[in-house]
Amino acid sequence: QVQLQESGGGSVQAGGSLRVFCTASGFSFDDFDMGWYRPAPGNECELVSRVSTDGSTYYSDSVKGRFTISQDNAKNTVYLQMNRLKPEDTAVYYCGPIGLGGWVNPRRICAGYWGRGTQVTVSS
Repeated sequence: QVQLQESGGGSVQAGGSLRVFCTASGFSFDDFDMGWYRPAPGNECELVSRVSTDGSTYYSDSVKGRFTISQDNAKNTVYLQMNRLKPEDTAVYYCGPIGLGGWVNPRRICAGYWGRGTQVTVSS
């Protein structure tokens, strides 16, 4: 069975840092890209970062230069290091494989399709 669990969220002041974790089972990171998502205006689900099977990475414009994605295949864990956090980064952060079981509407991911997410709160 495919299972994912996010953790590591918390409350920090603006300018602070957090590292969130995504532990997974039931599939290999060698087969699927992994992404981090958060809700966005208009009932959208924003892909904030992605690490591909070839090692390449992607960051949305809103987090580029502040966030870093990485993964440890031996631990089946994906990390998102979040630095210089801003109040607008406040959200529930979700992780999920890209392409597993066919295309999944990102809106479903931000509704808990793969996991319950982890809350990040940034205060000013």
